[in-house]
Amino acid sequence: MSSLPVIFFSLFVTIDAIGVTPIFVSLTSNSSDEIRRKMALRGVLIASMILLLFAVSGAGILYTLGIDLPAFRIAGGILLLLLSIDMVLAKPQSAMRTETEEEKEEALHKQDISVFPLAIPLLSGPATITMLILFMQQAHGNLLQQTLILLALAVNMVICWIVLRFSISISKMLGKTGINVLNRIFGILLTALACQFFIDGISEAFFR
Repeated sequence: MSSLPVIFFSLFVTIDAIGVTPIFVSLTSNSSDEIRRKMALRGVLIASMILLLFAVSGAGILYTLGIDLPAFRIAGGILLLLLSIDMVLAKPQSAMRTETEEEKEEALHKQDISVFPLAIPLLSGPATITMLILFMQQAHGNLLQQTLILLALAVNMVICWIVLRFSISISKMLGKTGINVLNRIFGILLTALACQFFIDGISEAFFR
């Protein structure tokens, strides 16, 4: 069973508030500070509700679809590996967080980006949803562990709000190079975690 620091850091890396910062700054370049603050808060709250929904109901969804946990671990490991490779290569935006050309055009001309693309898919993307479900399934029957997972999620979302609240200052301080360096470091760590999920899934499926 994963420890609280592992859960917290895994969610921190997957949500990747630092990587979202330059995208948020770019999409809100024509907005006032007050509007930017409101969009950041609204986006974080909506993303939190989405992630909480999947954390609580993820097991039911898997059961309804007839998906075993080992299979989901393997799929989750592959999904996280793809995200981590993008982070290590410092791609501007992961394929799992990118939008179609039409969606990009809509986002550029929207006054309010809090729902799309901020809450979905930037803060509550498939990789984060997958990781939450895996952690909650891993802690199945352990109410304390599940509470700690939700606490780690809550703290991460507060950090997201703080980072977005001061996004312009952070973006200027770190610069593109600094953000890319951090994302590469986070990507390497996430690669190891993705491999662990994959190995655990294979072990449970074939050697239990």
